[in-house]
Amino acid sequence: MSDASKALSEKLFYTKKTVYESVDSTTIDEAMAFAGPYAAYLDAGKTERECVAISIKLAEENGFTPYRFGDPLSPGDRRYYNNRGKNLFLFTVGTEDINEGIRISAAHIDSPRIDLKQCPLYEDGGMGFFKTHYYGGIKKYQWTAIPLALHGVVIKADGTSVEIVIGEDDSDPVLYINDILPHLGQEQAKKALGEAIRGEQLNLLIGAQPYADADAATPVKLNIMNILNEKYGIVEEDFLTAELTAVPAFKARDIGLDRSMIGAYGHDDRVCAYPALKAIIDAADSRHTLLCILADKEETGSDGNTGMQCSVMCDLISEIALARGGNVNLVRANSKCLSADVAAAYDPNFAEVYEKRNSAILGCGVVLTKFTGSRGKGGTSDANAEYIGWLRGCMARAGVIWQTSEMGKVDAGGGGTVAKYIANQNIDVVDLGVPVISMHAPYECIAKVDLYEAYRAFAAFNRD
Repeated sequence: MSDASKALSEKLFYTKKTVYESVDSTTIDEAMAFAGPYAAYLDAGKTERECVAISIKLAEENGFTPYRFGDPLSPGDRRYYNNRGKNLFLFTVGTEDINEGIRISAAHIDSPRIDLKQCPLYEDGGMGFFKTHYYGGIKKYQWTAIPLALHGVVIKADGTSVEIVIGEDDSDPVLYINDILPHLGQEQAKKALGEAIRGEQLNLLIGAQPYADADAATPVKLNIMNILNEKYGIVEEDFLTAELTAVPAFKARDIGLDRSMIGAYGHDDRVCAYPALKAIIDAADSRHTLLCILADKEETGSDGNTGMQCSVMCDLISEIALARGGNVNLVRANSKCLSADVAAAYDPNFAEVYEKRNSAILGCGVVLTKFTGSRGKGGTSDANAEYIGWLRGCMARAGVIWQTSEMGKVDAGGGGTVAKYIANQNIDVVDLGVPVISMHAPYECIAKVDLYEAYRAFAAFNRD
């Protein structure tokens, strides 16, 4: 290729580059440092309740105070609204006219998991088990034969709340879901992967020692219930009013000999929630009014009064608008939102389901996904080009390294996010997030540089 052709190609062609090729060593060092507190956030927040609690702690340490509907608001205010302990809104009041709109970042903090049923405890074959119902889209076979921890809350008959975390401390026991040995698993091996383990087989093994009274009809169950009663003061009926869930007992760890990646449970979507949270905490100089949403229920359709289909987001926007003398409809129409959700990273081990030219590549920065949905863009808002163009300029001005993607090949599948629910409120929105390997597995993988570019993207969006 001649020098002239090379120069013209560089001018006219688009070439995706890695973060390592695009930034200096100082930025790489910052990305590696940013990953440490994020890993601690993951370990401390394995459920949406825990994420809300740790996020409030971080917010209060940085000047945020609780908000109640009807409170007066002034420029510089840093407030948060805790919706039932499972959904959190943080906002800062800017100096510009509220009718210019609000900059919104919306991530979700629920992840696929194994929930206990309301009557979970039983004994069979000399073993004690919890019956479960899985939450969100999982590959059921991935949840067998791995260490699991029990997290959640029990509401007793007198209304008192008992928090339970078992399996996270090194001295704790863990729970377990049985799988069949290969010697006896010939029939299982003949089944399709999605049918080899049934939902009703995802029973948590929780004990095998009988109570000392040999005359008890279910001595193992009695012994387990006695242990729980002595430690937590609960009886079996209290399971009827409990929210208990099994999550992987793994800790977040560096992946790779170069330590360039993080393996953990719950990257989807806490890998977007944490940088969005950190960006609003750090946004002390933005003239815009900012809103960060940490939502529940995304993995099951965003229904319920802590999910993004609830009116609480619009209620809060209305409260902010009215408190600042704005027109509610105008505020919505002029608002901009980043639906902060993960993207499927291209995996060469399963290349057949990706269209590589339009896939997110690990290490190439934060991912902008114009549309999600499946098979003909079903179930997506499909962001308009004008908004994408504005965001492109915003990223360029801040030097953010970003890429675009879609969710696999056109007819291979797809997925949804909260973007469509926000778009339905007449708000410009597009998905922006971190590429993930092994999404929805008990242990997912992300690149540290992509995490940091997500933070830089949210910070630029809040500031521009």
